Amino acid sequence: MPPPLSHIRVLDLSRVLAGPWASQNLADLGAEVIKVERPGSGDDTRGWGPPWFKDKDGNETRDSSYFLSCNRGKKSITLDISKPEGQNIVRELAAKCDVLIENYKVGTLARYGLGYEALRAINPRLIYCSITGFGQSGPYAPRPGYDFVFQGMGGLMSITGERDELPGGGPQKVGIAITDILTAMYASLAITAAITHCERGGGGQYIDMALLDCMVAFNANQISGYLVSGNIPKRYGNAHPNVVPYQVFPCKDGHIILAIGNDSQFASFCKVAGRPELAADERFRLMSGRIVNRDALIPLIAEIMTQRGMRDWIAVLEAANVPCGPINNMKQVFEDSQVQHRGLRVEIPTATGVPCPTVASPMRFSETPVEYTVPPPTLGQHTQEILRDLLGMDPQTVDALAAKGIV
Repeated sequence: MPPPLSHIRVLDLSRVLAGPWASQNLADLGAEVIKVERPGSGDDTRGWGPPWFKDKDGNETRDSSYFLSCNRGKKSITLDISKPEGQNIVRELAAKCDVLIENYKVGTLARYGLGYEALRAINPRLIYCSITGFGQSGPYAPRPGYDFVFQGMGGLMSITGERDELPGGGPQKVGIAITDILTAMYASLAITAAITHCERGGGGQYIDMALLDCMVAFNANQISGYLVSGNIPKRYGNAHPNVVPYQVFPCKDGHIILAIGNDSQFASFCKVAGRPELAADERFRLMSGRIVNRDALIPLIAEIMTQRGMRDWIAVLEAANVPCGPINNMKQVFEDSQVQHRGLRVEIPTATGVPCPTVASPMRFSETPVEYTVPPPTLGQHTQEILRDLLGMDPQTVDALAAKGIV
């Protein structure tokens, strides 16, 4: 069977992370993705190095690892959309595409005659997805926005970081641009839902994705707890507000994550630890008691955990079905036997003979598995192909556009 989105063509006018991650998801599902980039420089993230991808001679290219992380499976066309000729090409492409993704500031593409209403008149089946910081409406809509800002504004940093009264306490951001990734995942889901709607006869539609909206929604049980109780959630560091013990503990030779999610697991832990009386203690027997009596229980467990090494603890706890785990760096992640078994490191062949490393999509299909055959494109790699084969331009026309700096 062909990939599930092999019948879909996507015009990707986005750059940096949220939009490109969404279009990469669609490419993984088989969609043809045409990535529009600025002549000469391309997507901003091409220059966000080091580290840089290296050629067959070991020399650094000008494509960063950041760019490689979110642009596999795409075709690159360079196009100056600020010029009328470039805008006309976007219109021609939009007429032949099913989906358009963009993350320009609110109103920018409309000023170019490339807004949703203008392109819908050309292609009524077009699914047009705009990704912005604050959405298309509201008092903040015109503002630019970055992931770090939304981690703060959206509440995530108020619950991320060590407790204020402890050393190192204070707000912390997540180590990746999680708001961008979240928005991309929501955008991918919204687009695939819109494709289904269109294929059922509903036509195209406009999708308004906002990073702030996605970050607020991501707060999940923490924000639900506030809405129900009125109590403002606080930072617990590596601990959990509703599950105890569920945090990092020092052991003899490092640190270990202990993630005890129910009462039977707690009883098993206490047995393995040689402290069965803790599981019988009325303060700790039930999860609700462990939450209320957290300050009494955690020091006892901390003392227990220092008595063995990390690998020893993991061996005995796993044997007793007590959830636990190490804290791996990125090298250790790919040395893990489960990660290796799942094939999470993939190398995509390139024309230069140097494979491009990437991380496998977590989407696993029994009938239409994700394939990794198309590496991230070089800048403008497919310009000639797209203008000639898709839009039917003759070589003279393409050369004239190139001479004017349009492509």
